[in-house]
Amino acid sequence: MDIEFLGGAGEIGRSALLVTGKGDSGSLLLDFGMSTDNPPRLPLDCEPDAVVVSHGHLDHAGAVPALLSGEERPPVHWTPPTRELAITLARDTLKLHGGSYRCPFTETDIARLTQVSETHGYREPFEAAGYEVTLYDAGHIPGSAHVLVTDGDTRLLYTGDFHTADQRLVSGTTARPDADLVICESTYSDVSHDPRAEVEQRFAESVKTTLWEGGTVVIPAFAIGRTQEMLLVCEEDDIPCYVDGMGKGVTEMLRRYPEFLRDPEAFRRATSHARFVTGRDGQRKRIVEQKAAIITTSGMLSGGPAMTYIPEIRDNPTNKITMTGYQVEGTPGRELLDTGSAEIDGRVMPVAARVESYDFSAHADREGLFEFLSSYEDTPILVNHGDRCGAFAAELREEGYEASAPELGETVTAPSSTRAQR
Repeated sequence: MDIEFLGGAGEIGRSALLVTGKGDSGSLLLDFGMSTDNPPRLPLDCEPDAVVVSHGHLDHAGAVPALLSGEERPPVHWTPPTRELAITLARDTLKLHGGSYRCPFTETDIARLTQVSETHGYREPFEAAGYEVTLYDAGHIPGSAHVLVTDGDTRLLYTGDFHTADQRLVSGTTARPDADLVICESTYSDVSHDPRAEVEQRFAESVKTTLWEGGTVVIPAFAIGRTQEMLLVCEEDDIPCYVDGMGKGVTEMLRRYPEFLRDPEAFRRATSHARFVTGRDGQRKRIVEQKAAIITTSGMLSGGPAMTYIPEIRDNPTNKITMTGYQVEGTPGRELLDTGSAEIDGRVMPVAARVESYDFSAHADREGLFEFLSSYEDTPILVNHGDRCGAFAAELREEGYEASAPELGETVTAPSSTRAQR
């Protein structure tokens, strides 16, 4: 079994791995994402026999429709929530970039994607391109999966993105399937997250204080996962909130998949507690005047309804902007955190409102990564999906692991199973 790193090697974004085997096994693509750059960067070209997508975030699923723009129609395997999230992302990407050369696919390609889609539950083995594949709950977002691929000789575990600690939306991963080679994400390999309960408490107290003082709180949040997490926190702490942007549709969709949620009843209460913004007849300006918490896209202030709310509240220091996710270098959200100003609709605007940042990450931190990998101390580890893959691989070697960090375009041959040799 050979694994070619088409993207996500030494970087966060455009994750893609191509698995090729011997005999009857064909080529199996694991993820096909795009970066958040403008224009977005895609993985290296490939023509797989089948595709498995680990979860429905842009950097893992965003470019999948482009695989159908030619004559080939490889089947695409994923969980039901991942399928819907990926199609939602594709339509949003087409809306943003469809009028330019920047979008790598068309509406026709998205329609083709719905035709070749095959959905699977966790721990239900299926065949893809001659391999046996099993998906395990990765604890990242609803529907996220570790992907176990076996060709009868080697068992490859691709972690995808994962979290070992519980979130309100999903439980942390407990799956540790046997493997002969592990490809592990490393996004937060040098970070220790504060306990989630402490982060939630600080966040809730800050928001409630601002509302009590008569201010408005804008909560930029990623549409998939983070918006719903914020809804659950607001309901738990009885914080009145509105929801705006793409997160509205994602929230409604997830209600159809209670089996992929940690607490479906808590999620139902949270969606009933929130008010969903339609955006009609000046509704957003009226909401700002109501002194409420507003959960809205985009999470990095690079578009979405946040572009309406921020200019409305920025002049008043009683108001607050609470960032809930990592802000990539060069985004307006990162600029706001670093400088107190942000480029909104082409204009750099100083912001007098207070700006805070909270770590609601859905990834395992350094301790979580070591906790997960402790089950694979005698298994070779390939590190990907991080901006310090080489450094983390070196740190793993210092702890006794056999670890390396492949480069973009590199092909690695997986070891044969020791079980098969006995």
